[in-house]
Amino acid sequence: TSLYIRPTMVATDVFLGVHASDSYLFFIILSPVGAYYAEGLKPVKIYVEDEYVRAARGGIGFTKAAANYAASIYAGELAAKKGYSQVLWLDAVERKYIEEVGAMNIFFFWINEQGEKELITCPLNGLILPGITRKSILQLTRKWNEFKVSERVFTIHDIEKAAAEHRLLECFTSGTAAVCGSINGILYKGKMIDIPLDPKDPSKPAGPITQRVYDELTGIQLGVLPNPFPE
Repeated sequence: TSLYIRPTMVATDVFLGVHASDSYLFFIILSPVGAYYAEGLKPVKIYVEDEYVRAARGGIGFTKAAANYAASIYAGELAAKKGYSQVLWLDAVERKYIEEVGAMNIFFFWINEQGEKELITCPLNGLILPGITRKSILQLTRKWNEFKVSERVFTIHDIEKAAAEHRLLECFTSGTAAVCGSINGILYKGKMIDIPLDPKDPSKPAGPITQRVYDELTGIQLGVLPNPFPE
């Protein structure tokens, strides 16, 4: 098990009203946790939500507040009833730009239209959570210096096209508890976008980049591997 640490703060004023509180209670939850997935990296399929929205510009999509997650719960329940583990959220305006998955960030590894291998994720544009695991993955993969690593906007249509042209290589989520979550399919408008895990060995639960990221991050966390960023 690991120790999960969650700093928390709630308002404590003894009234009901729609304005900021004058008093707060700050506390820290400490809880032992096992592996997020019992089998380590367990591939799952996710559902693209294109009717409801989670966050909009000028809102609180970038912060870990209860109200930020409240907007996502109903769509998450609908996805679960359809047999999907998580919701992949699109932007609130054009409903095409990929943002994040439930309470996690998301990464895609592909061959871009310029023919380069690239790891991409949504930029910190005020709409997604600036996760510490997300930051760690970006630092780690950039240190590898083996492929392009980008924080930029991209659409679900870009992902569809890459999959159809066999350029979509891997997809994974990132978060504190799961570290990495392997994705092998995305349902969008009734059509499944299949994502290969490891073409050389389909029995593996994750692609080589996903597995390497997971192994190195957990190795650093557990002290098995040296921390390349001691500062």
